Amino acid sequence: MTRVAGIDCGTNSIRLLVADCDPATGELVELDRRMTIVRLGQGVDKTGRLAPEALERTFAACREYAQVIKDLGAERLRFVATSASRDAENREDFVRGVVEILGVEPEVISGDQEAEFSFTGATKELAGTDHMDKPFLVVDIGGGSTEFVVGEEHVRVARSVDVGCVRMTERHLVVDGTVTDPPTAEQVAAIRADVEAALDLAEETVPLREARTLVGLAGSVTTVAGIALGLPEYLSSEIHHARIPYGTVREITERMLTTTHAERAAIPVMHPGRVDVIGAGALVLLAVMERIGATEVVVSEHDILDGIAWSIA
Repeated sequence: MTRVAGIDCGTNSIRLLVADCDPATGELVELDRRMTIVRLGQGVDKTGRLAPEALERTFAACREYAQVIKDLGAERLRFVATSASRDAENREDFVRGVVEILGVEPEVISGDQEAEFSFTGATKELAGTDHMDKPFLVVDIGGGSTEFVVGEEHVRVARSVDVGCVRMTERHLVVDGTVTDPPTAEQVAAIRADVEAALDLAEETVPLREARTLVGLAGSVTTVAGIALGLPEYLSSEIHHARIPYGTVREITERMLTTTHAERAAIPVMHPGRVDVIGAGALVLLAVMERIGATEVVVSEHDILDGIAWSIA
């Protein structure tokens, strides 16, 4: 077993996994997995820069994670940064801060690399099962981008497109600095149009409709699953590998897009940082399912973080 630490810093959240990995057996023993909503991508779509307050929230989480990594004695650390830090003009400020706190340089990976890690993390357990038909379509709905990956045991083809729950919310639902609550039909239609255009783009290279099993990753998908299951709190063990039917996803998406902030915040599994962006995230998932005719989505709690861990084990 090799003790490793992986950090995934996305547009909306930063997450840590410390685990013991055995590449020979494919066994991953999780020691600590945590997530902090830092909204690093705050305003990036409009300004092209990382906001000072967003950087400070991210660095505060990095300091907490550095202590966890030290306490657990991880031998190796890999820090992967995704969409927001790819897009920002002042990304060097971000890099410098991470190096000072954690001692490693964040790898600002491409969408294709992001997709590779996500696929490995999500399907390593599923690939050996008989009841999951292949090929898999892994859909990772992030804050700034969504990754589409088709493959069997390994990635066959992948594509990253610039639609995510934060990007779509900021682009279409924010008026005069405030999120419309609930959004208008016109705003929802504008998000849907962007998502459909992104799906067209993805289909230029990724055969989405060849998929026999749809695997959904990241907070928008896991939150939809938690709501569907009626959980009294966020329970990762119940959400992992849950199979959520299309009709349920449609009902929840409509609910997220027609309720108020207070009503969404009162849902037991809802993280406070997802209250304003869950409608857009759920709509991305729904649009994908409708595009490929999926009758259900298999939800995975294992994703890019697990792929990062395996890459350094």
